[in-house]
Amino acid sequence: MTVKIAPSLLAADFGCLREEALRAQAGGADWLHVDVMDGRFVPNLTLGPAAVAALRGRVTIPLDVHLMVEDPLPLVPAFARAGATLVTVHAEACRHLHGTLQQVREAGVRAGVALNPATPLQAVEHVLHLVELVLLMTVNPGFGGQAFLPEVLPKVEALRRRLGPPGPGVPEIEVDGGITPETAGRAAGAGATVLVAGSAVFGSPDPARAIAELRAAAAQATRSPG
Repeated sequence: MTVKIAPSLLAADFGCLREEALRAQAGGADWLHVDVMDGRFVPNLTLGPAAVAALRGRVTIPLDVHLMVEDPLPLVPAFARAGATLVTVHAEACRHLHGTLQQVREAGVRAGVALNPATPLQAVEHVLHLVELVLLMTVNPGFGGQAFLPEVLPKVEALRRRLGPPGPGVPEIEVDGGITPETAGRAAGAGATVLVAGSAVFGSPDPARAIAELRAAAAQATRSPG
């Protein structure tokens, strides 16, 4: 299993976002993670479809758009048109989760569903067949730079047991929050296949080296017996 590294632009310098995105891509990032916040579902405001469109015109790797908003459905078409590769919505934010995920798929992008740390896996059991990714937050969403919550690891392990081994047709398990070389191995060892890292990458003077260290820690964990 090869674990993907998805640097989060939430930790990038917004004054030179294009350069930051290109630097991450050149440094070996598999995806770019775009956090979209509305100041209501989470206490912060960030990027919109125009930023995604600008990024799409510059980078070639997938754009992983994470909608942390109260009402994601009206935003889905705009982000699909802007060039998102994958759009993830929060189970906690969707009155009709099944229908929202169907709308994401009908917009022509890959669908993901996210859970906050305290939300149980049962909240998404009925929609796993509709998604290509399940995002398990390992911090409470809203701000970067938070400490990893190890109590989420049993949920990652339980989801891996539920989905079975990684492979074609099996949704990715993405973890987001507090990912460093120290926690990357723990997350990958629990069954995560995509690691979202913000400060660890964009806070480093050498993003390429930071990405390589995260990848090496994840690879070591997935090779280790047990």
